[in-house]
Amino acid sequence: MAKPNYSYEKRQKEIAKKKKQEEKRKKKQGTTGEAPTGQK
Repeated sequence: MAKPNYSYEKRQKEIAKKKKQEEKRKKKQGTTGEAPTGQK
């Protein structure tokens, strides 16, 4: 029986978390109306 790939799951979770934070940050940025340049 193949063992579950926990590192893959962890990576997916981290990516999802980052995506959520990025969306939150963008939303916050949009409400203030100022976009800092050169920031990724």
